[in-house]
Amino acid sequence: MKITAVVDRFEGDKAVLLLADETKQTVFPRVCLPPEAKEGDHLTVTIEMDKARTQEAQAEADSLLAELMK
Repeated sequence: MKITAVVDRFEGDKAVLLLADETKQTVFPRVCLPPEAKEGDHLTVTIEMDKARTQEAQAEADSLLAELMK
């Protein structure tokens, strides 16, 4: 999924982004943005599932639970 965003402003080490239709906002750590990003810049944010890491985390949780149940 790709989301468009506009850098609205910076507040210290945080960046306030206006998402898609600019009626919703979110706060990102400033270090997650390109170093040259400035107020008014348009960004594309890509979100995707990491199925392998999800499965690894689930397996670890299952293992810990089994250990506790012994």
